[in-house]
Amino acid sequence: MSLLFSSLAFLLLITTTTTSSPAATPLRRGYYSATCPPAEFIVREVMRKSLLSDPRSAASVMRFQFHDCFVNGCDGSMLMDDTDTMLGEKLSLSNIDSLRSYEVVDDIKAELEKACPGVVSCADIIIMASRDAVSLTGGPNWEVKLGRLDSLTASQADADAIMPSPRANATMLIDLFARYNLSVKDLVALSGSHSIGKGRCFSIQFRLYNQSGSGRPDPAIEPHFREKLMDLCPMGGDDNVTVGLDSTPVVFDNAYFRDLVGGRGFLNSDQTLYTFPATRRYVERYSRDEEEFFRAFVEGMVKMGDLQSGRPGEVRRNCRVANGGRPPAPAGFRVDRWIS
Repeated sequence: MSLLFSSLAFLLLITTTTTSSPAATPLRRGYYSATCPPAEFIVREVMRKSLLSDPRSAASVMRFQFHDCFVNGCDGSMLMDDTDTMLGEKLSLSNIDSLRSYEVVDDIKAELEKACPGVVSCADIIIMASRDAVSLTGGPNWEVKLGRLDSLTASQADADAIMPSPRANATMLIDLFARYNLSVKDLVALSGSHSIGKGRCFSIQFRLYNQSGSGRPDPAIEPHFREKLMDLCPMGGDDNVTVGLDSTPVVFDNAYFRDLVGGRGFLNSDQTLYTFPATRRYVERYSRDEEEFFRAFVEGMVKMGDLQSGRPGEVRRNCRVANGGRPPAPAGFRVDRWIS
């Protein structure tokens, strides 16, 4: 899955600290109903305004959940800036030149701190904002379980070790998802996150000009689509030019799957879902039935959101840095700003 993933290695060791454990924080719906009633409304309003000013931010923020939860659980670690003593995840192979819109989370956190200081974690903001990014662009809406704590640190090495490359095939992706108790069905449905957003030409140069070292294009690419991509991403051209991941890159729908059936998948790790038998049947089903795709996508997002490491955590006041051992701010809330 690409923009979701971009390094080559996967260490089995990491999975032992990522799956849910008895020590993990219990998650539940309505977690902030007493301590910060307007929390979900605030997140949605900031997301709505962000989409109006930058439609691409929806895809960017939605992918935060993938990049956060697959690396040591859903703990907001991917939001942390590097320090003199810590190399965080922002410059990891899976995130650098790929993730953007961190400032959207900053804006959400700032509003939440005004209303309910010290209450809502950055990890939970990612989960809520990812859900809203989907629903605000035409996709499904769902209730999210909340109550996560933010990590005290982050690790570039962990992020680099976990994510496979955009060149990954279906077998590699199935193996990765299985280690997180995510099924083949979950893999295909969650790959539908590429229903919105764009990818860089850098990610497909090998598909267009040297698939598997052959010196030739990937034969799975539909010829007219291949010509279009070659025009947009010529050999030796600007690798940072962006192209829609599907034919409707600002609308969350099942066009992504229809494109895969037609040989018009942008990334190798996407198109392989149709060429591989174990995943093809789900691609075909979701290409015909958008509602079935939506249901499966929600199920996968909820399961992925349950991933926790069980490590100690806190509620950061600034999503980019740990609190540094300082006492948390008073946990009051001001409903007057958000509820009339």
